[in-house]
Amino acid sequence: MKLLGYVVAAGFALAAVPALAQESPVKAGVEAWERGDYKGAVDRWRGPAMKGDSDAQFNLGQAYKLGRGVPADLNQAELWYGKAAAQGHEQAEASYALALFANGKREAAQPWLQRAAGRGDPRAQYVLGTMYFNGDVVQKDWVRAYALVTRSSQSGLAEASGALSQMDKYMSVQDRQAGLTLARKYEEEANRAPLPGTGRPPVEVASNQPVRTPPVRTPRPAATPAPAPVKVAAAAPPPVTTAIRDGGWRLQLGAFGDPANARKLWGQLGSRFPGRSVSYVKSGSLTKVLVGPYASKGEAAGACRGVSPCVPVSN
Repeated sequence: MKLLGYVVAAGFALAAVPALAQESPVKAGVEAWERGDYKGAVDRWRGPAMKGDSDAQFNLGQAYKLGRGVPADLNQAELWYGKAAAQGHEQAEASYALALFANGKREAAQPWLQRAAGRGDPRAQYVLGTMYFNGDVVQKDWVRAYALVTRSSQSGLAEASGALSQMDKYMSVQDRQAGLTLARKYEEEANRAPLPGTGRPPVEVASNQPVRTPPVRTPRPAATPAPAPVKVAAAAPPPVTTAIRDGGWRLQLGAFGDPANARKLWGQLGSRFPGRSVSYVKSGSLTKVLVGPYASKGEAAGACRGVSPCVPVSN
């Protein structure tokens, strides 16, 4: 099996500063960056970063990550992300986790990925979920993997949606349902309260030596699927799954002016459509929620029973 690897699109946002800080060199650096003066931005951030300003440290990490204003250097990006993460900078925590992972420090990355994923960062959820699916550093746990990648997919991360489709080929309906249930639990926990600011993992200082990004190790299908921790019974033989045929039919569950509401709806209804994937399709000012595929209009109509609104549509 070739599960999609760990490559995710990096988040390129900069840390903002309060509007009242008119003379702030960090704010001046952000303005320079937005004008395309990347070297000027880096020059303005370096002093505050050296003095411990976490926003400046995070922004320097972004510059080294992207190679703008400075030569691209993932080790330097890791170092500055780590300094900001150690001070509780939430954006930096996720970026630090991903930089550690890309630099081959997967054990060090794992607790930071847990924090960022728990806070709802879709990149961290995707990478951590793939680690659980592969049994990479952490114990293999397909139910947890499915839950994390589902949460990432619901945020619109394309790589996560592709990974879910591949997971569907190897997981039983029962395990996928358990994963969807756990995904809803994760969402509820994330909405209830933010993670505490204490108890952050230790920050490793990046070396100045270049580190090659390791090749992704993808799993082979196991002779028996790994038992999920929520189950008591021993692992069963691999389930015989029936391939889902695409006859050009989808279900439209709604159309929303706010894309966030489209994703929220799928978070509420996704468990009703195991094995199917969701697409968020722009139509003018609206975002349609489309689910499928289905082999025929009759099959699609049957899947709509008990769900409203729900309309079978052809491609």
